[in-house]
Amino acid sequence: MDLSSTCKLSRLFGCFFTPLTCKCCVALVTIALFFRAIFLHSFSGYGVIKSNNLRLILSPSLHLESHEGIRGDKFLEVPQIVWGLNNQKIAFARACLTARMLNRTLLMPSLSASLFYKEIDLLHPISFDQVFQYERFNSLCNRFVRLGRYSDLGNQTRKYDLRKGSGRKWTVERDLEQLKQSSRGPIDKYQVISMAGKNPFLWHDHWPVKDYARVFECLVLVDEIAKEADKVVSKIRRIGRKLRSKTNFGAEGSSLSHAPYVAIHMRVEIDWMIHCKKLEQRSRISQICSSKQEIMERVGNIVGLGSTAIVYLAVADSLLNDSSILDGWKRGLVPFEKKKLGVDGIYKKHSYLIQSAIDYEVCSRADIFVGNSFSTFSSLIVLERTQRVIRRGITSSCGIDVRWPSYAYNIPGESNGPQKWMTNMSDSNLKAISYGSNAISC
Repeated sequence: MDLSSTCKLSRLFGCFFTPLTCKCCVALVTIALFFRAIFLHSFSGYGVIKSNNLRLILSPSLHLESHEGIRGDKFLEVPQIVWGLNNQKIAFARACLTARMLNRTLLMPSLSASLFYKEIDLLHPISFDQVFQYERFNSLCNRFVRLGRYSDLGNQTRKYDLRKGSGRKWTVERDLEQLKQSSRGPIDKYQVISMAGKNPFLWHDHWPVKDYARVFECLVLVDEIAKEADKVVSKIRRIGRKLRSKTNFGAEGSSLSHAPYVAIHMRVEIDWMIHCKKLEQRSRISQICSSKQEIMERVGNIVGLGSTAIVYLAVADSLLNDSSILDGWKRGLVPFEKKKLGVDGIYKKHSYLIQSAIDYEVCSRADIFVGNSFSTFSSLIVLERTQRVIRRGITSSCGIDVRWPSYAYNIPGESNGPQKWMTNMSDSNLKAISYGSNAISC
């Protein structure tokens, strides 16, 4: 740019400079451009976006915003997630929260279609998006946690293998420090951190219940599985309407369009009873196991249950041929399990994991749910139902009637019925509602 053109340019801004002044301006502009180049080079750690010939320099905070709160160019990989449905849900949520702490996207993990300790020959991985809606998850959990696909990785991905510690010496504090160190410094420069070792369910827990609940809320079943659950619930309510009609239960102006039902997660199978007896001895707690008779009696004593109710029994397949679980219920309580209901064919065409997901939905949608407070399955259902109640502005069910009430049949409550049950959402970690723990808060 020559001197005359520079001075002409100055007139565009309403300034009239002498030739000497223009020379000074050119010198100052040249110096400013020189130092600008040095300055930007020294801060090469900032995000850089190239668009044609334009280079935009982003601050770290803006770089984070460009990925909707969680970095989309750094990932966390975890081992295949195993065990029962709800143990897998906890493991998945723990992996998500670990990725959140590292400010990384969690690479979509594989779940397990069957219980490996019962069906070793049938164990096979099943993709997360074959059970839960991938896009819906990222939409609901936007800016909290983020799930990614392996196709998001570049061709020359740099991976760092991070092995989780184990044994008594690997304390919660040491585990947390390892995560903090991995979130910065040389390790953070790798595109992928791959967690090696234990199933995430066995990792140390560093997050409050409300964070887990936030992740669980984002887990929406794929349409195929949700429709199977719809069929089961519709069958239960259809039978309920017929029963109410025959007994004139709705004669006083109440509508028959919605037939309420009770769902009971009935843990009385042999392997559970052996386990819970050992757990009682080890923990010196007597209120873990419940017999069929005890469950029937306490459910029959639920205050305000009404004179007639459909009862859906979510039981292990080993009990489907045991007719005794259908006998001995209080007059007016009409029990059904999947075989008597005529929906066992819906379950049989699916793997163990999908069967559990269907039963989970059926129990979760029940008007009243009764479970065992030492069961992960029951505990996560109550957590979800507690969230619904809280959204209605209710934080305690003590002394009041709430919609979607839940009960624990292993603990005696009012009128020798089951104890009212709401999850304590203020707990500092998930231990209070994990397998083998007691979490009762009305």
